[in-house]
Amino acid sequence: MIRQNSYLQPYWQKCILPASILFSLVFLTSCKSTEKASSNENFPTEGMEIAFQNDLAEVDSVGMERLRISKERAIEAYRSSQKREFDLLHMDLDLSFDYVNQVVIGHAELQLKPFKYAQKVLKLDAQDFELGKINFVENGKAVDLAYGYDDQLIQLYLPRELTEKDTFSLIFDYKAFPNRNPGGGSEAISDTKGLYFIDPLDTIPGKPRMIWTQGETMHNSKWFPTIDHPNERFTQRLNLTVADSLVSISNGELVEQKELENGFRIDSWELLTPHAPYLVALAIGDFEKVSTSWEGIPVGYFVEKGFKDGAAEVFKNTPEMIGFFSDLVGVRYPWPKYDQIVVRDFVSGAMENTTASIFMEELRLNEREAIDSEWDYIIAHELFHQWFGDYVTAESWSNLTLNEAFANYSEFLWNEYKYGPDQAKLKLIAETENYFNESTFKQVDLIRFEYEDSEDMFDSHSYSKGGVILHMLREYLGKSVFYEGLTEYLTSNALQSVEVHQLRLAFEKVSGEDLNWFFNQWFLDKGHPELRVDIDYSEPENILISITQEQDLTQNPLFQIPFEISWYVEGKREKKQFFLNQGFQQFALENKVVVDQVFFDEEKNILADVTISKDKESYRKQFISSQVGISRYEALDSLISLEANDEIKGLMGEALSDQFWAIRESALRIIQGNPEWLAEDPDLENQVFELLENEEKNSVKAGAIDALASFDALKYQQAFRRLTNHPSYLVSGSALMGLMEEGILLTPEFIEQFESEKNFRMVIPVADHFITASVLGKGSWFNSHLETLNGEGLYFYLGYYSEYFSRNPAEGSQEAISKLFGILENNQKSFLRLGAFQALLAFSDDEKVVDRLVEVSTNETDQELKLYFEYFVEVIKGEN
Repeated sequence: MIRQNSYLQPYWQKCILPASILFSLVFLTSCKSTEKASSNENFPTEGMEIAFQNDLAEVDSVGMERLRISKERAIEAYRSSQKREFDLLHMDLDLSFDYVNQVVIGHAELQLKPFKYAQKVLKLDAQDFELGKINFVENGKAVDLAYGYDDQLIQLYLPRELTEKDTFSLIFDYKAFPNRNPGGGSEAISDTKGLYFIDPLDTIPGKPRMIWTQGETMHNSKWFPTIDHPNERFTQRLNLTVADSLVSISNGELVEQKELENGFRIDSWELLTPHAPYLVALAIGDFEKVSTSWEGIPVGYFVEKGFKDGAAEVFKNTPEMIGFFSDLVGVRYPWPKYDQIVVRDFVSGAMENTTASIFMEELRLNEREAIDSEWDYIIAHELFHQWFGDYVTAESWSNLTLNEAFANYSEFLWNEYKYGPDQAKLKLIAETENYFNESTFKQVDLIRFEYEDSEDMFDSHSYSKGGVILHMLREYLGKSVFYEGLTEYLTSNALQSVEVHQLRLAFEKVSGEDLNWFFNQWFLDKGHPELRVDIDYSEPENILISITQEQDLTQNPLFQIPFEISWYVEGKREKKQFFLNQGFQQFALENKVVVDQVFFDEEKNILADVTISKDKESYRKQFISSQVGISRYEALDSLISLEANDEIKGLMGEALSDQFWAIRESALRIIQGNPEWLAEDPDLENQVFELLENEEKNSVKAGAIDALASFDALKYQQAFRRLTNHPSYLVSGSALMGLMEEGILLTPEFIEQFESEKNFRMVIPVADHFITASVLGKGSWFNSHLETLNGEGLYFYLGYYSEYFSRNPAEGSQEAISKLFGILENNQKSFLRLGAFQALLAFSDDEKVVDRLVEVSTNETDQELKLYFEYFVEVIKGEN
């Protein structure tokens, strides 16, 4: 999270005197009469004027001093793009790995030249290395270089002053120690070691030994020497010495494999198109590979053994995505291959390394789990980076959104193309909400040059807000012009680093329009519009729309906003475009035909906090009349917020048959919470059962099971028993959980057939049965699943795990407590630490547990979690 420095506030926010006093001073000194006062002619006005002037001078002097200090500190805080003193042209690395000590053993050959000006000293980033002799090689002649090293930078003293015409090489051996001095990371990247040894001594049952890297932002210099800044680009060859039983993956193409006599092999990976240092990557492990291609370009998916069939399903849309994005942006996929690697314990969701994206283990699914895979969004995100981030790269972390906004928006673009506009808009709304949630405590420029750490840039501004802004630009320019602008941007800046103005200039070139107004308010300023929209229906043939911008104009811009008003006439959708550019503005619709309801931004294209006075009936009519799926979804959601149960109940029939699956799913959740509606309306009950039997969308089918289970599980238990064998875990898991309802007799033999399942959707119902039926002797079963589950499945499981052992302490409650504290104290994912904390509350009658929770709360680094922990610790202490 970005920390805003107080010294960056405008001077007037730190005014020395109240405004009223300053106004009086200015008024008295600037409005002096040339005539003497009619009374008290001897009043010493000249002395008073001098006093006022002195006061003003003093105020002005103090104010100017503060202003000067503020501006000096702003200059000091400015994060400029790295000055390019040298150009790193090519890198050769010979690497081997000491698994026992977790050390990288390297031999580096770097080819460089001065970028523009003559140079005598070269600085290389190399974090926590051990170095020996460094050779300077020019024209075949080698000399030893003198250098200084402070564990972060190597400062090399060149043998003479070199110019941009002088190309030379540095050759040296080194050892890198990535585990030394690890950093805390950010919201997106939870650690900064750069290179990670996973179970290096092969001591953890069920966890394969791996090595993988994560270089963004400036962490690759933890394992190889480089100029570790995003505006650097070079070609490379990595020669990796690996056990001959393992597989390696890196950037570019595998150009050579050389068998050694000692059970090892050298894999040589070469990338001859230059890219940025943070995009260099490798992964080594006992992987299986799924091979496919797109128009002759090899495409591979690498996963642990046993998950190959699942990977084929999870990543199956990749070739189609490559083709779609290539056509969309007008630039063919620009790299020689594309691999996707799933690893254990990854410190981020995924990383877009050039030609070799690495993904978290949540994408490690077996064939059955992959049926319900919803990972297209993250696959699209990393793939789109191959153009936006890898091919054209933000020149500094201040411009990070030029990488991440596009990748974020790609998720919408792929959903729109593959699954339709309604599902895409659902994704866009989620991104909007992500930003709004963050904006409650943080509002900063999208492009910002003042930050404490580059990791701070990885927030919902750079990602979510940036993506929505690009969508607004597309809607304003029109799709064809927008995509033509992307083509211009990519081709004009191919294999270069960029800043935001180059994006603006590309769009201006193809559109013929000055777009400073758009970029200034959205990219170079902070905040968002807060709009109050009033609609006057008193003249139904010419409806009047009044809009007020209510955001704080001392902190935020007065926005210029293109927007759409839409309405329906005899079932036909009409629309009209307007442009808001004032603080208060009125717009006559001139609809001519009588209309009793119009919609502001019905398609949800604008990033704005909009307030419109609408009652329950208005939302009911919106649901019935709107032809836009996301608008109907909004109407139903708003009725829920208004607790409009009568209106919602009357819409359930239509909602269950809505063409947008998300509305059907939402309606089923509502019915699950109001099962009495099914008793009152047999037709509605039959409609839900019809969805259970015939719905194609598995999440909706599962929702129908959940709704009927809450209504009368005993009545539908035969259907549930049948559906426990459904191929989809979403469906079978809901069916099995439905059988856990009171009154249903389950034999040990029936439960036993599910005990070996490893998917959390099946594990949790079995755990629930063991708890509610007081089945003893299952401590080992609970512990084994604690080790195998991950991600959201582990989060949901933790509560059941703690409940079993708190109810049955003889099964091993102390071991369970120890394991939960292990997650709470060591897991890098904040939501899993939260789940472990919540689980440990089941043992809050143990003073030792409470004391340790107090200690954990004190040491927690995530500030939101810390507040949560501290609150509940105080509650527990009060109860005890």
